Amino acid sequence: MLRPCGRFAVSDVVVRGNVPAEIKKNMELWVGCVAGALSDYEYVAKLAEAGFGNIDIEPTRVYSVEDALAFLSRRGLDVDALAREVGNKFISAFIRANKPGAACCAPGCCS
Repeated sequence: MLRPCGRFAVSDVVVRGNVPAEIKKNMELWVGCVAGALSDYEYVAKLAEAGFGNIDIEPTRVYSVEDALAFLSRRGLDVDALAREVGNKFISAFIRANKPGAACCAPGCCS
């Protein structure tokens, strides 16, 4: 993945915007991949900093306010306020990128 024309591909939880501090502090939500989710901007910045190009974040599911209510319940948080604040911000996504380079294995492999 780090050599020229290397490819990066993962499926992850991504957040669009900021995560409220109450969620970031909750250990159960860290284990559930929510509190520690990178924002779409952070993903792009970190991959670009590592030398990747053609960065794409393809949402596969957008978590609604109703999903947030269900996920946040019984966590000792103000569920109603937080669910409205994070509803539709969290997504499951495929994140893809590649390493450009002159030593590509075939024409068009790095595009």
